[in-house]
Amino acid sequence: MSDLYVSAYNPDVLSCIANLSNDEVFTPPEVTNAMLDLLPQELFRDPNTTFLDPATKSGVFLREIAKRLLDGLEDVIPNRQERIDHIFHKQLFGIAITELTSLLARRSVYCSKYPNSIYSVSLFDDVQGNIRFKNVQHRWKDGKCLFCGASEKEYGGAKREGMENHAYEMIHTTRPEEIWKMKFDVIIGNPPYQLSDGGNSASATPIYQLFVEQAKKLNPRFLTMIIPSRWFSGGKGLDSFRDSMINDTRIRVLHDFLNASDCFGTGVEIKGGVCFFLWDRDNQGSCKIVTHSREGIISQADRYLKRENDDIFIRRNEAVSIIEKVQEKGEPSFSRIVSSRKPFGLPTNFSGHQIKRPCDIELLQRGGTAFVGRQELERNAEWVDKYKVFLSKAYNAGDEYPHQILNRPILGNPGTCCTETYIVIGPFEDETIAQNVISYIKTKFFRFLVSIRKISQDATQKVYQFVPVQDFSKPCTDADLYVKYKLSDDEIAFIENMIKPME
Repeated sequence: MSDLYVSAYNPDVLSCIANLSNDEVFTPPEVTNAMLDLLPQELFRDPNTTFLDPATKSGVFLREIAKRLLDGLEDVIPNRQERIDHIFHKQLFGIAITELTSLLARRSVYCSKYPNSIYSVSLFDDVQGNIRFKNVQHRWKDGKCLFCGASEKEYGGAKREGMENHAYEMIHTTRPEEIWKMKFDVIIGNPPYQLSDGGNSASATPIYQLFVEQAKKLNPRFLTMIIPSRWFSGGKGLDSFRDSMINDTRIRVLHDFLNASDCFGTGVEIKGGVCFFLWDRDNQGSCKIVTHSREGIISQADRYLKRENDDIFIRRNEAVSIIEKVQEKGEPSFSRIVSSRKPFGLPTNFSGHQIKRPCDIELLQRGGTAFVGRQELERNAEWVDKYKVFLSKAYNAGDEYPHQILNRPILGNPGTCCTETYIVIGPFEDETIAQNVISYIKTKFFRFLVSIRKISQDATQKVYQFVPVQDFSKPCTDADLYVKYKLSDDEIAFIENMIKPME
């Protein structure tokens, strides 16, 4: 049975499992090994090195580590069975995210769901071995879990009886060190990404950052995890995590996949892509940033995650020089003329009237236009009788380049307003200025600068922070903007390849 670890499977069942579902994204063995390659390889030749996967699913991380240890410790522990016993009892530890994945992981690692059975490659005294699962409960307050933010409506109550409650042990404690009561040299894994908060899928609460933060509390020598890339620009529940990450100079390597399918395989869609990183407790400095697309590695650079005066991580290495040239001008940010959410106080689900009544104004809403009374507007009523530009607050540009980034801008004539489906740019006193603003939005230059902060479909006010205001007394063109900011041929080509013409 121990011969199971002599060579790789063909086909590898964990490669198949990796492509089954978006709900719990399983890690392919090749990605697991790419993450293990980030670590100093002498760790696998040391019989005292300890490893923890705090979000075990298929057991692929522990299995691939076991293979490396089995080879690396051959000179230290020549007897094969003694080596296997030492590795599984003293070096490999996991915390399963569900009871089902605990069985799957034990089957992958020990070759038996029950490591106290005769079928296990290494015999334990109990049914869990070193891959534990504990049925932890959420702690509810005001309809949310205090630890993970899960919705009590979704994950609590009688309707969940007999079902998995997704209260993951690693993040449902203030003292993660008490779980195993030991120190770990390496923490590695692919944590769950989000939990429903009772709204639609777009409003789900991210939880992957909680696993990273808990892992850091355990103070391992090395930490490597694969997580969604949305934290680069922050957002719902991620602003403080983003700040801590970009200011942490112990993150020494970051592999960024623009499209999740290029990492996990065809059919896996995670808006904004995914990344994996290496956090090195005892070494600080710049970070090696490697960008991947379907063509493979398309960019590499050594730089710090945080630039002076920036509050986000600039994802593309090629974008840094462009931003620096734009910011040299010291121009005001376009975000100053972009409204906040609900520009007129009307939510997305607000529905206007289909037949115009006296004193009604035109309403731009999801699905088309309607009419609404002025008295129903909760704010910015003074904008109604001015020119403005409407832009969709959310636009799904897809995960393939080139992107459009934003939906088409719509001229808002006097006598118009909108629901939260849109944001407002302006208002303006005359139509010419509004039309010239539209010409600016349609440029690839404008939408490229938006794309730096827009890593998901949301296009709220903050994504326009890097965009400078122009002289709107005349139309804007890419050719003029490229000359104004003295962009090189390579920089222009990068923008042209990144952004497609607006339809």
